[in-house]
Amino acid sequence: MSVQAQLTKGKITLKGSARIVTEFFMYGINSILFQRGIYPIEEFEVTKKYGLDIWVSNDQQVTQYLDKIMASVEEWLAACKINKLVLAVNSRESRETLERWQFDVQLVEEEVAAGEKPKPPKSEKTLQMEIQAIFRQIAASVSFLPIIEEKCTFNILVYADSDAEVPTTWTDSDPLHIKNAEQVRLRSFSTDAHRVEAMVAYRRDPDLC
Repeated sequence: MSVQAQLTKGKITLKGSARIVTEFFMYGINSILFQRGIYPIEEFEVTKKYGLDIWVSNDQQVTQYLDKIMASVEEWLAACKINKLVLAVNSRESRETLERWQFDVQLVEEEVAAGEKPKPPKSEKTLQMEIQAIFRQIAASVSFLPIIEEKCTFNILVYADSDAEVPTTWTDSDPLHIKNAEQVRLRSFSTDAHRVEAMVAYRRDPDLC
């Protein structure tokens, strides 16, 4: 669904915003998995989104896993019951978390209630440019993140309200924090209903400490 389809009288609705943010999470996770080499390049294919070429997984297990998670994420976003999504990259052998990509979600209405002036409806062009900037940072992350030399897997953590209806197949998890981590804050984007701020934490090279 295009950004334009989410517009109602010039303003993005809460439901439309939930769809936009969910799509961003889906493509963003795929882009990170590709850029960080979590799976072989032949397990990805390129698609056009946000005016960019984005690599997405063609592995059935990965896509099914993400589809199931994103179905709940979109529902919780529309119900204002989610505040954070995390992609943790973990060593297959040691299970240690090597990278932690965090996306904080805040309601724009909460920002206004906190004393900020209401902003005019965001244009499709402005929204796309903000999202493009984040994807370009993800692609550029190879320039500052340590090279991942071991085989890895990943986990998705979703921070939802206690009254959110959680699928029975989901389990509680520890936060998978990284000890003595370095952190880099990335760009943010906002719709008329949600604001998403991104950052990545990674394991500091012990030889450089």
